[in-house]
Amino acid sequence: MLRATLVLAFLAVPVLEIYVILQVGHAIGGWPTVGLLILESLIGAWIIRREGRRAWRALTEALRQGGLPDRELADAALVLAGGVLLLTPGFVTDVAGLLFVLPFTRPLVRRALSAYVGRRVRVAQSRAAASFGGFGGMPRPRSEPGPQNGSTGDADTGHRVVRGEVIEDDRDPH
Repeated sequence: MLRATLVLAFLAVPVLEIYVILQVGHAIGGWPTVGLLILESLIGAWIIRREGRRAWRALTEALRQGGLPDRELADAALVLAGGVLLLTPGFVTDVAGLLFVLPFTRPLVRRALSAYVGRRVRVAQSRAAASFGGFGGMPRPRSEPGPQNGSTGDADTGHRVVRGEVIEDDRDPH
């Protein structure tokens, strides 16, 4: 599913970019469109440089204080992704890149992305629990009684467990 979505995005985005560039070119002319694309790239490079430094300073400060730099790491990743989008020629990727890079839109994107990732993690956990019967790859006890429900059975083998103290072990160690 994810692979198909990525393939579709890699095919659809360039087609959409070409369509938008042609529409803008038709509206304002060819050379002004090229000039606008160059101007967007220059402004994008300046914003990336400024916000990248800001994100780097915030990250190093959080690490220096010994805190968990989760917000700072997310901001740095968004600035990096936004920078790639801004440096890619086209109007659609520039709009998306500006959303990732600008300091007043980045928190909104970060929260939305965090909520999306949280939902995906919960779905993956529930699928893992359904597939493996529990977390960590450990199967849940089937219908036989186990120590989890207060009985004295071994969940893995179904054999009865007798609680007590071993005084002398008669088994051969070899």
